[in-house]
Amino acid sequence: MPGEETDAGPEPQAPLPAGLHEPIEAFLGFLQLERGLSANTLAAYQTDLLQFAHGLKTRGITNWNSVVGSDVSDWLYRLSEGGAAVSSLARKLSAVRTLTRFLVKERLCPKDFTELVEGPKVVRRLPATLSVADMKKLLAAPTAGTTHGLRDRAILELFYSSGLRVSELAGLNLQQIDLEQGVVRVFGKGSKERLVPVGGQAAEAVATYLTAGRPALVKARTGSAVFLSERGRAISRKTVWALIKVYAKRAGLPQTVKPHLLRHSFATHLLSGGADLRAIQEMLGHADIGTTQIYTAVETRRLTEQHSRFHPRGR
Repeated sequence: MPGEETDAGPEPQAPLPAGLHEPIEAFLGFLQLERGLSANTLAAYQTDLLQFAHGLKTRGITNWNSVVGSDVSDWLYRLSEGGAAVSSLARKLSAVRTLTRFLVKERLCPKDFTELVEGPKVVRRLPATLSVADMKKLLAAPTAGTTHGLRDRAILELFYSSGLRVSELAGLNLQQIDLEQGVVRVFGKGSKERLVPVGGQAAEAVATYLTAGRPALVKARTGSAVFLSERGRAISRKTVWALIKVYAKRAGLPQTVKPHLLRHSFATHLLSGGADLRAIQEMLGHADIGTTQIYTAVETRRLTEQHSRFHPRGR
């Protein structure tokens, strides 16, 4: 079976001064209880903030009252010199900025020490996509008729049909799927709920898996997870990544295929077919239409390439 594995836990951190550690814990609790952020988002915040706090500790700083803007700038510079990507630096600075606003609001820090810190310039790359032909090859790659083949075909079909995030798909429960209505109820970032359509072929693949594949994976303690691992538990995100890589290779696709590539392909192919951008935004669960507009750039690039290639005076 491709890639059955479990997620590894975080590495232990060295002790921090209470004046640095306790406010971070309070902030993470605030994000979880008041903002309803997902476990993955909270873990990302925790990793970045603890990394910054440990950097402060090496400079002899033991509480947030003593932090100044240059501490942040120097930290980002050291990370950049160490080869950190611009996108990673921008994410880390955003985490520190958000923490600082919380500290000021809670009167744990006198002022926003990130106010004058300049962030790295992020060049937004256009998302890669698969062609419709390559997408068909990928969907046909799982072995037909086997338990894992039925499951994996259903995963790929649902991914492409509904544009789910990998965490949303891996965490799906039976109660969230209504194949008769052709929809799936998804809880995305910030626990926001949305209804996403499921196409006919995807609904058929999921229905076949639920009746002829899933029962063979059910164990004594299996819950209501839709997609099960060999142990009868909800399939992990790492396993989904691994199986997509395996099937892309089996399908003979030349590029590296990750779960998000299927989500990008879903959006781009909808737009190419004439779907409304607002509808795509709703299906993807984007809070800001600006995030969805990146796909218009992808479609514009495709049309420009087609014009250049086929028009008599396109070059």
